[in-house]
Amino acid sequence: MRYYSNTYKVFQVFNYIFIGLLSLACIMPLVHILAVSLSSRDAATANIVNFIPIDFTLAAYKETLGNDNFLRALWIGVQRTVLGTVLSIGITMMAAYSLSKENYRFRGRNIYSWYFIVIMLFNGGLIPTYLVVSNTGLMDTIWALVVPTAVNVWNMILMLNFFRNLPPELEEAALIDGAGHFRTLFSIFIPVSMPSVATILLFTMVMHWNSWFDGIIYMTKIQDYPLASFLHTIVVKENFSEVGVDLAALNQISNRTVKSSQIFIGALPILLVYPFLQKYFVKGIVMGSVKG
Repeated sequence: MRYYSNTYKVFQVFNYIFIGLLSLACIMPLVHILAVSLSSRDAATANIVNFIPIDFTLAAYKETLGNDNFLRALWIGVQRTVLGTVLSIGITMMAAYSLSKENYRFRGRNIYSWYFIVIMLFNGGLIPTYLVVSNTGLMDTIWALVVPTAVNVWNMILMLNFFRNLPPELEEAALIDGAGHFRTLFSIFIPVSMPSVATILLFTMVMHWNSWFDGIIYMTKIQDYPLASFLHTIVVKENFSEVGVDLAALNQISNRTVKSSQIFIGALPILLVYPFLQKYFVKGIVMGSVKG
Protein backbone atom coordinates (compact mmCIF):
# COMPACT_ATOMS: atom_id res chain seq x y z
CA MET A 1 0.00 0.00 0.00
CA ARG A 2 1.12 3.52 -0.78
CA TYR A 3 1.21 6.09 1.98
CA TYR A 4 0.25 9.64 1.15
CA SER A 5 1.07 12.43 3.57
CA ASN A 6 -1.53 15.00 4.59
CA THR A 7 0.33 17.64 2.59
CA TYR A 8 0.12 15.52 -0.53
CA LYS A 9 -3.61 14.93 0.04
CA VAL A 10 -4.23 18.67 0.40
CA PHE A 11 -2.25 19.27 -2.78
CA GLN A 12 -4.36 16.70 -4.61
CA VAL A 13 -7.59 18.38 -3.48
CA PHE A 14 -6.44 21.79 -4.67
CA ASN A 15 -5.10 20.24 -7.86
CA TYR A 16 -8.47 18.65 -8.67
CA ILE A 17 -10.26 21.91 -7.89
CA PHE A 18 -7.91 23.86 -10.15
CA ILE A 19 -8.24 21.37 -13.00
CA GLY A 20 -12.02 21.37 -12.58
CA LEU A 21 -12.21 25.17 -12.73
CA LEU A 22 -9.89 25.23 -15.74
CA SER A 23 -12.06 22.65 -17.49
CA LEU A 24 -15.19 24.70 -16.80
CA ALA A 25 -13.46 27.80 -18.17
CA CYS A 26 -12.87 25.90 -21.42
CA ILE A 27 -16.31 24.29 -21.65
CA MET A 28 -18.64 27.09 -20.56
CA PRO A 29 -18.01 29.40 -23.56
CA LEU A 30 -19.04 26.58 -25.89
CA VAL A 31 -22.12 25.90 -23.75
CA HIS A 32 -22.99 29.60 -23.96
CA ILE A 33 -22.62 29.55 -27.75
CA LEU A 34 -24.93 26.53 -27.94
CA ALA A 35 -27.50 28.19 -25.66
CA VAL A 36 -27.53 31.37 -27.76
CA SER A 37 -27.93 29.39 -30.99
CA LEU A 38 -31.00 27.64 -29.55
CA SER A 39 -32.62 30.79 -28.18
CA SER A 40 -35.16 33.13 -29.72
CA ARG A 41 -34.32 36.33 -31.54
CA ASP A 42 -35.57 38.59 -28.74
CA ALA A 43 -33.64 36.75 -26.04
CA ALA A 44 -30.39 36.78 -28.02
CA THR A 45 -30.77 40.44 -28.98
CA ALA A 46 -31.47 41.41 -25.36
CA ASN A 47 -28.28 39.57 -24.36
CA ILE A 48 -30.01 37.71 -21.53
CA VAL A 49 -28.96 34.18 -22.53
CA ASN A 50 -26.35 32.59 -20.30
CA PHE A 51 -26.02 28.80 -20.34
CA ILE A 52 -29.63 27.70 -20.83
CA PRO A 53 -31.62 28.45 -24.01
CA ILE A 54 -34.51 30.91 -23.65
CA ASP A 55 -37.58 30.33 -25.84
CA PHE A 56 -36.04 27.23 -27.43
CA THR A 57 -36.00 27.26 -31.24
CA LEU A 58 -34.08 25.61 -34.07
CA ALA A 59 -34.61 28.49 -36.49
CA ALA A 60 -30.93 29.45 -36.54
CA TYR A 61 -29.86 25.90 -37.44
CA LYS A 62 -32.52 25.72 -40.17
CA GLU A 63 -31.14 28.94 -41.66
CA THR A 64 -27.55 27.73 -41.34
CA LEU A 65 -28.11 24.27 -42.81
CA GLY A 66 -30.25 25.78 -45.56
CA ASN A 67 -27.42 28.10 -46.62
CA ASP A 68 -25.73 26.59 -49.68
CA ASN A 69 -22.63 28.71 -49.18
CA PHE A 70 -22.22 27.44 -45.62
CA LEU A 71 -22.62 23.82 -46.71
CA ARG A 72 -20.13 24.37 -49.54
CA ALA A 73 -17.63 25.91 -47.11
CA LEU A 74 -18.20 23.01 -44.71
CA TRP A 75 -17.49 20.50 -47.47
CA ILE A 76 -14.34 22.37 -48.56
CA GLY A 77 -13.20 22.42 -44.93
CA VAL A 78 -13.71 18.66 -44.67
CA GLN A 79 -11.84 18.08 -47.94
CA ARG A 80 -8.99 20.30 -46.83
CA THR A 81 -8.72 18.61 -43.43
CA VAL A 82 -8.77 15.06 -44.82
CA LEU A 83 -6.43 15.73 -47.75
CA GLY A 84 -4.06 17.94 -45.74
CA THR A 85 -3.90 15.49 -42.84
CA VAL A 86 -3.21 12.47 -45.06
CA LEU A 87 -0.53 14.34 -47.02
CA SER A 88 1.15 15.78 -43.94
CA ILE A 89 1.09 12.52 -41.97
CA GLY A 90 2.51 10.57 -44.92
CA ILE A 91 5.40 12.99 -45.45
CA THR A 92 6.05 13.27 -41.72
CA MET A 93 6.23 9.50 -41.20
CA MET A 94 8.60 8.91 -44.11
CA ALA A 95 10.89 11.80 -43.17
CA ALA A 96 10.94 10.77 -39.50
CA TYR A 97 11.70 7.16 -40.41
CA SER A 98 14.66 8.20 -42.58
CA LEU A 99 16.11 10.64 -40.07
CA SER A 100 15.76 8.18 -37.20
CA LYS A 101 18.57 6.06 -38.67
CA GLU A 102 22.14 6.24 -37.41
CA ASN A 103 24.77 8.18 -39.33
CA TYR A 104 26.46 5.06 -40.65
CA ARG A 105 23.17 3.90 -42.20
CA PHE A 106 22.06 7.26 -43.59
CA ARG A 107 24.96 9.35 -44.78
CA GLY A 108 24.27 13.04 -44.55
CA ARG A 109 21.63 12.56 -41.90
CA ASN A 110 22.93 15.46 -39.78
CA ILE A 111 22.86 17.81 -42.77
CA TYR A 112 19.20 17.04 -43.44
CA SER A 113 18.37 17.29 -39.75
CA TRP A 114 19.93 20.73 -39.44
CA TYR A 115 18.19 21.80 -42.64
CA PHE A 116 14.79 21.00 -41.14
CA ILE A 117 15.68 22.70 -37.86
CA VAL A 118 16.78 25.89 -39.66
CA ILE A 119 13.61 26.12 -41.74
CA MET A 120 11.57 25.55 -38.59
CA LEU A 121 13.21 28.56 -36.92
CA PHE A 122 13.46 30.80 -40.01
CA ASN A 123 10.96 30.91 -42.85
CA GLY A 124 10.43 33.14 -45.86
CA GLY A 125 7.35 34.88 -44.50
CA LEU A 126 3.99 35.72 -45.98
CA ILE A 127 4.96 37.56 -49.16
CA PRO A 128 7.49 35.00 -50.50
CA THR A 129 5.08 32.18 -49.68
CA TYR A 130 2.26 33.98 -51.51
CA LEU A 131 4.50 34.53 -54.55
CA VAL A 132 5.45 30.85 -54.63
CA VAL A 133 1.82 29.74 -54.41
CA SER A 134 0.78 32.27 -57.06
CA ASN A 135 3.58 31.47 -59.53
CA THR A 136 3.06 27.71 -59.25
CA GLY A 137 -0.60 28.02 -60.26
CA LEU A 138 -2.07 26.88 -56.97
CA MET A 139 -4.28 29.92 -56.39
CA ASP A 140 -8.01 29.18 -56.03
CA THR A 141 -7.32 25.45 -55.63
CA ILE A 142 -7.42 23.27 -52.56
CA TRP A 143 -3.73 22.53 -53.05
CA ALA A 144 -2.93 26.09 -52.01
CA LEU A 145 -4.35 25.20 -48.58
CA VAL A 146 -2.53 21.90 -48.05
CA VAL A 147 0.83 22.02 -49.88
CA PRO A 148 2.45 25.00 -48.05
CA THR A 149 1.72 23.37 -44.68
CA ALA A 150 2.44 19.77 -45.70
CA VAL A 151 5.68 19.55 -43.71
CA ASN A 152 5.48 20.39 -40.02
CA VAL A 153 8.99 20.06 -38.61
CA TRP A 154 7.82 19.96 -34.98
CA ASN A 155 5.58 16.98 -35.71
CA MET A 156 8.41 15.31 -37.62
CA ILE A 157 10.79 15.70 -34.65
CA LEU A 158 8.11 14.31 -32.32
CA MET A 159 7.70 11.19 -34.45
CA LEU A 160 11.44 10.91 -35.11
CA ASN A 161 12.18 10.69 -31.38
CA PHE A 162 9.41 8.14 -30.96
CA PHE A 163 10.92 5.98 -33.71
CA ARG A 164 14.38 6.22 -32.13
CA ASN A 165 12.96 4.88 -28.87
CA LEU A 166 11.78 1.68 -30.54
CA PRO A 167 13.92 -1.46 -30.03
CA PRO A 168 16.29 -1.85 -33.01
CA GLU A 169 15.59 -5.59 -32.95
CA LEU A 170 12.16 -4.93 -34.50
CA GLU A 171 13.67 -3.46 -37.64
CA GLU A 172 16.47 -6.01 -37.77
CA ALA A 173 13.96 -8.87 -37.63
CA ALA A 174 11.91 -7.30 -40.44
CA LEU A 175 14.98 -6.79 -42.64
CA ILE A 176 16.14 -10.37 -42.03
CA ASP A 177 12.71 -11.60 -43.16
CA GLY A 178 13.15 -9.68 -46.41
CA ALA A 179 11.03 -6.62 -45.72
CA GLY A 180 12.02 -3.37 -47.40
CA HIS A 181 11.99 0.03 -45.80
CA PHE A 182 8.41 0.85 -46.81
CA ARG A 183 7.16 -2.51 -45.55
CA THR A 184 9.11 -2.04 -42.31
CA LEU A 185 7.71 1.46 -41.83
CA PHE A 186 4.05 0.65 -42.46
CA SER A 187 3.95 -2.87 -41.02
CA ILE A 188 6.28 -2.50 -38.01
CA PHE A 189 6.96 1.09 -37.04
CA ILE A 190 3.53 2.65 -37.54
CA PRO A 191 1.46 -0.01 -35.69
CA VAL A 192 3.69 0.19 -32.59
CA SER A 193 3.82 4.00 -32.76
CA MET A 194 0.09 4.70 -32.61
CA PRO A 195 0.35 7.14 -29.64
CA SER A 196 2.72 9.32 -31.66
CA VAL A 197 0.68 8.97 -34.85
CA ALA A 198 -2.58 9.80 -33.06
CA THR A 199 -1.02 12.86 -31.41
CA ILE A 200 0.30 14.23 -34.70
CA LEU A 201 -2.98 13.34 -36.40
CA LEU A 202 -4.88 15.44 -33.85
CA PHE A 203 -2.46 18.37 -34.16
CA THR A 204 -2.70 18.34 -37.95
CA MET A 205 -6.48 17.99 -38.09
CA VAL A 206 -7.03 20.88 -35.68
CA MET A 207 -4.55 23.06 -37.59
CA HIS A 208 -6.25 22.49 -40.94
CA TRP A 209 -9.79 22.76 -39.58
CA ASN A 210 -9.18 26.02 -37.72
CA SER A 211 -6.91 27.72 -40.25
CA TRP A 212 -8.69 30.70 -41.80
CA PHE A 213 -6.03 33.17 -42.91
CA ASP A 214 -4.62 31.16 -45.82
CA GLY A 215 -8.11 30.63 -47.22
CA ILE A 216 -8.63 34.40 -47.40
CA ILE A 217 -5.16 34.95 -48.89
CA TYR A 218 -5.17 32.20 -51.54
CA MET A 219 -8.85 32.20 -52.52
CA THR A 220 -10.19 35.11 -54.54
CA LYS A 221 -13.86 34.08 -54.27
CA ILE A 222 -15.85 33.58 -51.08
CA GLN A 223 -17.45 30.52 -52.68
CA ASP A 224 -14.04 28.78 -52.46
CA TYR A 225 -13.46 29.57 -48.77
CA PRO A 226 -13.06 26.68 -46.31
CA LEU A 227 -15.32 26.79 -43.28
CA ALA A 228 -12.90 28.66 -40.98
CA SER A 229 -12.45 31.47 -43.53
CA PHE A 230 -16.20 31.56 -44.14
CA LEU A 231 -16.88 31.93 -40.41
CA HIS A 232 -14.28 34.69 -40.18
CA THR A 233 -16.18 36.60 -42.86
CA ILE A 234 -19.41 36.32 -40.86
CA VAL A 235 -18.21 36.58 -37.26
CA VAL A 236 -15.45 39.17 -37.59
CA LYS A 237 -16.38 41.16 -40.69
CA GLU A 238 -20.14 40.54 -40.22
CA ASN A 239 -20.48 40.49 -44.00
CA PHE A 240 -23.77 38.61 -44.39
CA SER A 241 -24.58 39.83 -47.89
CA GLU A 242 -21.66 38.00 -49.58
CA VAL A 243 -22.00 34.66 -47.81
CA GLY A 244 -25.57 33.83 -48.75
CA VAL A 245 -27.36 34.60 -45.49
CA ASP A 246 -30.96 35.63 -46.15
CA LEU A 247 -31.14 39.20 -44.83
CA ALA A 248 -34.93 39.00 -44.69
CA ALA A 249 -34.65 35.97 -42.41
CA LEU A 250 -32.59 38.02 -39.97
CA ASN A 251 -35.79 39.90 -39.16
CA GLN A 252 -37.14 36.65 -37.74
CA ILE A 253 -33.92 35.42 -36.15
CA SER A 254 -30.96 37.23 -34.63
CA ASN A 255 -27.61 37.50 -36.35
CA ARG A 256 -26.16 36.37 -32.99
CA THR A 257 -28.09 33.11 -33.14
CA VAL A 258 -27.01 32.51 -36.74
CA LYS A 259 -23.36 33.16 -35.93
CA SER A 260 -23.57 31.01 -32.81
CA SER A 261 -25.09 28.08 -34.69
CA GLN A 262 -22.39 28.24 -37.34
CA ILE A 263 -19.61 28.47 -34.75
CA PHE A 264 -20.99 25.47 -32.87
CA ILE A 265 -21.32 23.39 -36.05
CA GLY A 266 -17.77 24.38 -36.96
CA ALA A 267 -16.43 23.22 -33.59
CA LEU A 268 -18.45 19.98 -33.51
CA PRO A 269 -16.27 17.75 -35.78
CA ILE A 270 -13.12 18.23 -33.68
CA LEU A 271 -15.13 17.67 -30.49
CA LEU A 272 -16.35 14.36 -31.91
CA VAL A 273 -12.91 13.20 -33.03
CA TYR A 274 -10.92 14.21 -29.95
CA PRO A 275 -12.34 11.61 -27.48
CA PHE A 276 -11.13 8.77 -29.73
CA LEU A 277 -7.57 10.16 -29.85
CA GLN A 278 -7.31 11.55 -26.32
CA LYS A 279 -6.06 8.29 -24.77
CA TYR A 280 -3.00 8.40 -27.03
CA PHE A 281 -2.38 12.13 -26.59
CA VAL A 282 -0.39 12.30 -23.34
CA LYS A 283 1.62 9.17 -24.08
CA GLY A 284 2.51 10.42 -27.55
CA ILE A 285 3.70 13.80 -26.23
CA VAL A 286 5.78 12.34 -23.40
CA MET A 287 7.42 9.53 -25.38
CA GLY A 288 8.08 11.63 -28.46
CA SER A 289 9.47 14.72 -26.78
CA VAL A 290 12.52 13.18 -25.07
CA LYS A 291 15.11 10.81 -26.48
CA GLY A 292 15.67 8.09 -23.91
